[in-house]
Parts: sequence; structure tokens; C-alpha cells
Amino acid sequence: MIEGRFGESIVVRRPGQGRIAELVLDRPHAMNAVSMEFGASLAAATAALAGDRSVGVTVITSTAERAFCVGADLKERRSYTESDRARARPVSRAAYAGVLALPMPVIAAVHGYALGGGYELALSCDVIVADPGAVIGLPETAVGVIPGGGGTQLLPRRVGAARAADLIFSGRRVPAVEALELGLVDTLSPAGEVRASALEIARTYAANSPVALRAAKRALRLGHGGDLATGLEIEDAGWYAVAFSADWVEGVEAFNEKRQPKWPGYRETESVTEHR
Repeated sequence: MIEGRFGESIVVRRPGQGRIAELVLDRPHAMNAVSMEFGASLAAATAALAGDRSVGVTVITSTAERAFCVGADLKERRSYTESDRARARPVSRAAYAGVLALPMPVIAAVHGYALGGGYELALSCDVIVADPGAVIGLPETAVGVIPGGGGTQLLPRRVGAARAADLIFSGRRVPAVEALELGLVDTLSPAGEVRASALEIARTYAANSPVALRAAKRALRLGHGGDLATGLEIEDAGWYAVAFSADWVEGVEAFNEKRQPKWPGYRETESVTEHR
């Protein structure tokens, strides 16, 4: 399994044994503000994870004490010329696209501030676990821009068009309890235990077939929002991908033998690589 540091801001590590990878946002002095370097490092890390079929589930966490991620690094961007802004945009898009494209289930462990691009990182995940003290928001319109990490498209899919419009137009910050009620996050952890809670969920997911998990995620993502007939065709393709795999054989055998399955997965050797 891929492990190591990507640039100055991102770490990928294994939190114990098994098929779980932890992608760590590691720019604590800036509360993980998304700088050019941060974006490039995140894109590199997600590309490496996407190519590592030994990873069953990924959990995104933060080393910053007060934040998951506060969004764009406005201190860095203050000095940007128009040329700089144009050059930075593809880097930013690649970072968010990298998270969104991860083929395995991805869980965000959110504590403190998750604002702007920080919340968009969480939106790009499949499940969001939040600390009761977390604060959520897309405040971009207050600084003269719009959400550019997928927020205008992902938030309506999560909470509906009208609610998303209100949150984006107002730019207001939403405390965790209300965020749960609105559907901005999926579950609240006990106070101070968001990483542990997210990893526990990841262990539950990772106990299942890695081939099935990826096929299910693909069907969920590609089928959502389209017409039912197309969605069912996508689901059918996913079924075939799993039904003729070694995981299907093992799952049926384990069920009939009343034991825990030992998933063959993709039969790829795990590797440990340092990236600097």
C-alpha cells in the first residue's frame, strides 16, 4: 500500500493493519489553507491512492488543531496577478477532482472549521463524519468569488437546490448540530473523537469485498441524478464486474461455511513508497 509524504502538506499512512488508508491534511500552521503547493500535493496523493488497489477505504483527516481545512489560502492569493490566478486554477481543479475520483469509499473526518474549499473537500467524499464543535460553510460570495471546488454542483445533490442556494448566497457558517439536521454532514462523533469514529466506520466498510465496494461506489456515483433506465444499466455492469470475480466466489464460500471471508481483492502486492 502507498505510504509517505506528498510535498509539504499531505501525508498518506496506514492506521494499523488492513485495507484502510489515511490521507492527512498536514499544513497545521495555516489550518490547511489551500495553497498552490497544497493543491498540487493533494492531486499527487489522490492519484497515487487511486492507482493502489490494495486500498479498500480512505479516511481524510487533519493535523490542524482548530480546523479540517479553512479553504483557499487568501494570504497567498492576495499577491496573485491575473496570470497567477489563471495558472492556479488547473491546480485547484485537479486537487478536488482527485478526491472526487477516488474509486474506493472515502470518509471525511471533520473537526473545527470546514469552510469554502475545506468543506468542498468533504463534499467530494462519500460520507462526512463531524465533531460536535465543527463549523461548516461555503462563504465564497463574501469574498467576491463562488465555490470553485465543486460546491455549486455537489451541495445541491446533497441537500437540494433551494437549501444549497440559501447556504451559498448567504455564505453563513453552520454549527455541527444544525449541519447534521440540514444534511451537510452525515453523522456526529463524540466530542474530540472524530478521527476514531471515522476510522471505525472505515473498518466496517473495509471488512467487505474491496471489488464490490468499488463497483458499488461507481454505480452510486455514475447513476445518481440520471434517468432510472441508465442507472440500472450502470448497476448491471457493476454486478457483472463483481459476480465473475474471485471475491464473489470467496463470499459465497464463506457464507456457506459460516466464517469470515478472506477477500482475494485484486491480488496486487501492497507496496510502501516514499514520495517527496
